[in-house]
Amino acid sequence: RARHTGPPDGGWGWMIVAGCFLVTICTRAVTRCISIFFVEFQAYFGQDYARTAWIHSIVDCATMLCAPLGSLISNHVSCQVGIMLGGLLASTGLILSSFATSLEHLYLSLGVLTGLGFALCYSPAIAMVGKYFNKRKALAYGIAMSGSGIGTFILAPVVQLLIEQFSWRGALLILGGFVLNLCVCGALMRPISLKEDCKTAPEFLEQDYVPETEKQDLKQMSICSPLIKLWPHECLCYCSWKEYDFLLMPGFMVLAVSILFMAYGCSPLFVYLVPYALSVGVSHHQAAFLMSILGVIDIIGNITFGWLTDRRCLKKHRYFCYLFAVGMDGLCCLFLPVLQSFPLLVPFSFTFGYFDGAYVTLIPVMTADVVGTSLLSSALGVVYFLHAIPYLVSPPVAGWLVDTTGSYTASFLLCGFSMIFSSALLFFTRLAKKIKRTHLQSLAGNTALKQHIWTNGAIAYSVTAQLDQKDVEFLAVDTNSFSSR
Repeated sequence: RARHTGPPDGGWGWMIVAGCFLVTICTRAVTRCISIFFVEFQAYFGQDYARTAWIHSIVDCATMLCAPLGSLISNHVSCQVGIMLGGLLASTGLILSSFATSLEHLYLSLGVLTGLGFALCYSPAIAMVGKYFNKRKALAYGIAMSGSGIGTFILAPVVQLLIEQFSWRGALLILGGFVLNLCVCGALMRPISLKEDCKTAPEFLEQDYVPETEKQDLKQMSICSPLIKLWPHECLCYCSWKEYDFLLMPGFMVLAVSILFMAYGCSPLFVYLVPYALSVGVSHHQAAFLMSILGVIDIIGNITFGWLTDRRCLKKHRYFCYLFAVGMDGLCCLFLPVLQSFPLLVPFSFTFGYFDGAYVTLIPVMTADVVGTSLLSSALGVVYFLHAIPYLVSPPVAGWLVDTTGSYTASFLLCGFSMIFSSALLFFTRLAKKIKRTHLQSLAGNTALKQHIWTNGAIAYSVTAQLDQKDVEFLAVDTNSFSSR
């Protein structure tokens, strides 16, 4: 395990970025491409929109719901072990899905098993990037998470071609083999110990029953793994508390609520963009190409927003860059129902893809700014856990609205307003905080001006030290005249 006083901002860190890049391809890009199977599943099993949409929902939900489990394994066992285990589970789920005979079979294999495998890989890989980078953190995350867009750009037409050549069963079998590359990604994740990680040494190290020699040794080491062998109960309780005490931070609470609405709004679009395009007369290849456009522009959003928000002029305004990107994606969803031809859907894919890549890059950066690097793995586990319920509920709700109304308008409007509300919540929270700070500063200034002046003999004292010489002389004369009386 490499030890550093701070993030190295390079070196093996770029291999960590490459590993995380491959993880996002094998997890998020594959998840997005499951929407291409949507029409095939619906036709083969003869089911409606709502029941078929549960497949994509369960994959996303399981990935995010089990994210804290991925963080736990990464923190207490090894990031490498967690990612390799996740790769095996995800591959097994996809291979078993190729033998599915019902939607319920797909719910379990493609939904639960594959989603669990993705969960063990995703948040630990992203947290590792945050441990290796500080000054260039946003750029590193932009490159690492651009794998989602690049993977979507490449896999979308490839998956469509595989379905045409080998049917949906053959395509899932091939994807199962492809996802085994997660095991290679896990091998790249070399652990690192930072000085910040050692600042949380537990107070019980100072107790009398701990030998002095062991105290000195333990203070130089990462806390949990050595202590679990010595004091299992005390260490596990303490570590569990210290790893999740950020849940009480007001800034994290607001971020968590906004993420719930953002996740609800963004998920259905990746499920229904292809079916919606087909419903307005776009061909299958053109519909798959829309996903490819969205994916490649997503890459540009990842990298350019990561680079821009690392610049000195924007580094202090990452918060507003994030909420602007979320709000723009919400506006795109509001306009989508009036775009009913391929030439009009192409600009939509450009715009939505760019801002989607932008805010996805900034989620871990903002989380690190709120909780710090040492708690980033646990915090990201919670952040992605919060995506779970919206990801589970929103596609079936959108499908139910399509089945009920016979159109996609209500579904897309609900997504748009949800994302705009997420952005507005962050904006008004920051505005309220700024107003409160200004009010407190004005109160402090008024209090300083109202401080009293008193005299002692012939000397005048001012608490604010702002009296001029004339005021001192005037008070001195007045005091002498009073004494003479």
